[in-house]
Amino acid sequence: MTPELADFLAPGVAADDVPELAPLAAARPLIDAFITLFRGSEAEVMLRLLVLREIGQEAESPRWSPDALRSRFTYLDPVKLETVLKRLRDNQLLAYADDGNYHLSDLGRNAVAAIAMLLRFSAEEDAELGFLTAQLAGLQAVGSITPEALGHLLSKLNDLTWHFEEAIASGSEFQILGARRRLSANERWLARGTEILKGLLADPEVDFEIARIAQRIGLAQSRLARTDASFQRALNKIEAQRVTLGASGISSSDVAAWLRGLDASAFAAFAEGALLVVPELPLLAGGHELIDRAEGVLSDEIRARETDTALPPPDAAAVNTAPEQDDLALLEHFARRLDTLPDSAPLHSVVAGGGFAPASYRLSLLALLADGESAGPADGPIGEFMRLPVDIHFGDTLVPVGEDEIAAISEGRVIPRPTASAAAEPANARPLMDA
Repeated sequence: MTPELADFLAPGVAADDVPELAPLAAARPLIDAFITLFRGSEAEVMLRLLVLREIGQEAESPRWSPDALRSRFTYLDPVKLETVLKRLRDNQLLAYADDGNYHLSDLGRNAVAAIAMLLRFSAEEDAELGFLTAQLAGLQAVGSITPEALGHLLSKLNDLTWHFEEAIASGSEFQILGARRRLSANERWLARGTEILKGLLADPEVDFEIARIAQRIGLAQSRLARTDASFQRALNKIEAQRVTLGASGISSSDVAAWLRGLDASAFAAFAEGALLVVPELPLLAGGHELIDRAEGVLSDEIRARETDTALPPPDAAAVNTAPEQDDLALLEHFARRLDTLPDSAPLHSVVAGGGFAPASYRLSLLALLADGESAGPADGPIGEFMRLPVDIHFGDTLVPVGEDEIAAISEGRVIPRPTASAAAEPANARPLMDA
């Protein structure tokens, strides 16, 4: 027995007493159409959608005779095809005209159009944001935007903001880079949503509830626009803490990225011959071993020596030993080069020299310099380097080099400041270099 709607309501509550049910009850024919399409097994649903979409794709001659349908669906079982056609016809998705031909009903065409739009976005990243923005653009074109449609977009934007903040809080370089790629994939939808909001807020007769939600959407988009700078700051902190393996120029992030690209069988191959299973052996002790152990336990002199916690006598420390210092010769030499740079120079000509490892070190110094004086210490050679009157501009593309062990490097320029008061322009991309 199929349960009725009243069976799901609390005792004493009628369906007419719930105002949230009114829009759904008014759209019962549309809901029945989708129930017809999606009730049953997966194979049945796929077959109904296939037949309905194929019939709706014929725009020049939208009417189909039964013979034409059988010819079109020769790969389907004839009995199954007739069953699907009858079900679609009985539920007003297909119409059977007086001339004996099939054609989509208005309800069926709307269902096909909605499914086609969903399938259009299913292959793209963040299909929800694209679908919701496209839906709002269509509603705006016909002047029928509703607070409910705007609320769906606001909810999606807040969900994206939460996801990006979680990626930054994780401190994982891979999660931050993945979130940054996701943000870049959504830039065109964010820009399209901004255009829709401008049109809504420019209308003096717009509904108050629509204007309120539109303003909240604008705030959410502003937070997302500032997220890219937060990504860059988090990546700069990771860059400052990155460990380089010797003088190879290979960092721990490079090793982690390489390991993430391996499959389980490759990891299992690393363990071959590296692990040894040793069985647990029982304690075997003879009389002599037991006597030696008993002597250590029973002797007062040995126990006192083992429990003595007195500090050793003081010793004279060497006073002429110089403290260890970091070798900053390469930093100081590079600082003098930048301080005497006569004119603007491309990034690769300033960084190259001495092989990949020194060039990688110079590139990291330039990335630190691009973050501003506050990113480094105030004193010492590094502090002097951070106060150099030089601006660093990084681009988004790679420039081929092909020399000095450098295959490609980020596009960029090193520009001396004309005056000491000019502020350094922040970098707009993360520098990359490929060996």
